[in-house]
Amino acid sequence: MTEAEARLTLLQWLSPAFPVSGFAYSHGLETAVADGRIASALDLEAWLDALLMRGSGRADAILLARVLAGDGPEDLAEIAAALAASRERWDETAAMGRAFLDTTAALGAAPSLALPYPVAFGLRARALGLPTAEVIGAFLHAFAANLTAVAVRFVPLGQTEGQAVLARLAPRLARLAGDLAGAGLDDLSSATFHADLAAMQHETLQPRLFKT
Repeated sequence: MTEAEARLTLLQWLSPAFPVSGFAYSHGLETAVADGRIASALDLEAWLDALLMRGSGRADAILLARVLAGDGPEDLAEIAAALAASRERWDETAAMGRAFLDTTAALGAAPSLALPYPVAFGLRARALGLPTAEVIGAFLHAFAANLTAVAVRFVPLGQTEGQAVLARLAPRLARLAGDLAGAGLDDLSSATFHADLAAMQHETLQPRLFKT
């Protein structure tokens, strides 16, 4: 596989068209919108920034970095399970991981045991041979883009407002990807209590549009 082909494969895996059903998960964002905590583009930007810099986005990026560095995926899967702050958070990452591995296996990759999404993604991305920071940056951008799409539909926000949020986050996201490319397990941490509580409360939210 050439470098250009590897980058196109990375884009394919992270495309909304790739069947991991990311559109069905709000990562607790739906609760925050329903409660009025996210009512504008600036609210969304602050929420995403916290997840990326101090929460589940950062933790997933470190797990991804460790898989790309050659750490055992089974051990990292156990850590991912321990980091899931609620049942729905675990259901989300487990279901997306299974779907990702199943689809890539159908496209010719080797079969694999079920793994949470960032670990599964890292396992497949090893074969691409791309720089770790590039893979992490693309992965985190897809994470932020999916939640932005949730907010555009549910807040609601205009499409341009949503894209402006992603554009403002891009420089910080790029720096974060570079910083975490060489991160170790000792760098794992999470401090986004509002997001974690929102994910827990979503289990009983009625009515709701998203699985998490």
